[in-house]
Amino acid sequence: MSDDHTDPRLLAGNRRPMAGYQATHFLWTVEQGVATITLNRPERKNPLTFDSYAELRDLFHRLKWADDVKAVVVAGAGGNFSSGGDVHDIIGPLVRLKAPELLMFTRMTGELVKTMRACPQPIVAAVDGVCAGAGAIVAMASDLRLGTARSKTAFLFNRVGLAGCDMGACAILPRIVGQGRASELLYTGRSLGGEEGERWGFFNRLCEPEALLADAQALAAQLTQGPSFANGITKTMLHQEWAMTIEQAIEAEAQAQALCMLTQDFTRAYEAFVARRQPVFEGN
Repeated sequence: MSDDHTDPRLLAGNRRPMAGYQATHFLWTVEQGVATITLNRPERKNPLTFDSYAELRDLFHRLKWADDVKAVVVAGAGGNFSSGGDVHDIIGPLVRLKAPELLMFTRMTGELVKTMRACPQPIVAAVDGVCAGAGAIVAMASDLRLGTARSKTAFLFNRVGLAGCDMGACAILPRIVGQGRASELLYTGRSLGGEEGERWGFFNRLCEPEALLADAQALAAQLTQGPSFANGITKTMLHQEWAMTIEQAIEAEAQAQALCMLTQDFTRAYEAFVARRQPVFEGN
């Protein structure tokens, strides 16, 4: 799957570098294939606004075509991940809206989760401190989650008079922690502590707070050294197979794996094995 003989017009329409992207409502950096999104309103524990929801949605959508971003880290500034939707900038205005505008909002927030799941890059959430409401959803929608002992994750929608079925929570959270545990979190809105979250499988592991971001970026960097095309296929299949029977999933995986066997990375791995050296993957 080399680009050597690919029509440059095709590449121009499907390869969009993102290292130079200028974020407006959060921080964005790219270093050696790892993009870091930092929610940056620490004085309010990094709440989301109408603007940041929309920009995050559009950014993750654009990552489908990014050829210089192989993994993404999402973090919060100032010792907290995110307190969720801003009470003054979002909750207050929502109580005055009518149904069409409310549906516009809920579809926009849901679209953020869709674009996070649809982008091919693995997403690592670095969760410290408060991780509540929509912040908990962003962590949930990530592929991997690193936490701290002091992290507090709460799907607190019922505490503000809403259902727990927000932004895909009733579909995704049970697949991470199990139906019973997800039900408890969504019915009660209670906080899930860091150590409990690791036991439940919500967090892949816990880190020291001062090392959390570096550990998340190191994990993301490790992922960038793998076969990025194949990793994107893995992410796609993990998501799509939720709605498949076992028979359908096995056939879909057969087709996906055959496609990966056509990549040069597959050949590189074989040649490296024969030569008794580590393969260097290039994502093609």
